[in-house]
Amino acid sequence: MILSDSRILEEIERRTIVIQPFRRECLGSNSYDVHLGKYLSTYDCPELDARQPNPVKEFEIPPEGYVLHPNQLYLGVTEEYTETHRHVPFLEGKSSVGRLGIDIHSTAGKGDVGYANYWTLEMSSKIPVRVYAGMPIGQLIYFEIEGEILHDYSHKSSAKYAQVNPHPVPSRMYMNFK
Repeated sequence: MILSDSRILEEIERRTIVIQPFRRECLGSNSYDVHLGKYLSTYDCPELDARQPNPVKEFEIPPEGYVLHPNQLYLGVTEEYTETHRHVPFLEGKSSVGRLGIDIHSTAGKGDVGYANYWTLEMSSKIPVRVYAGMPIGQLIYFEIEGEILHDYSHKSSAKYAQVNPHPVPSRMYMNFK
């Protein structure tokens, strides 16, 4: 079951969902709009290695925006910090963003119960398109979970992305090989 706007507000009041900054006008009937943060990163090597950390170049999106180009992976970040303690969050792109040819995630649209961080976006575009810090980029949808959680994300020893970071975080796949 997906949470409605009134249930999202109830859970925010209970602090089982945290969204900072929270803007009431971003609450939809069954989702919450999140915005593109000011940082983007690109990998700084022509070939990535899943067994190694891969260097990135990070930069701030200038006030005049930044053009995303096809065939390039960009790591972005949400402006909002979120915590989810009793629900499963899903991050989906906004239809207006999709209609510009932008994908905001390749595979990582589902969060875990206990996730407390900014969301790293795996962005790509079909055609060149200019983006701006602060623009609506996606929406969070919250699902009820059935059953007891034995180990939430913040308590998993294998949680590679638990350290709070307002910058895009590159792949930490290499940590799976140690």
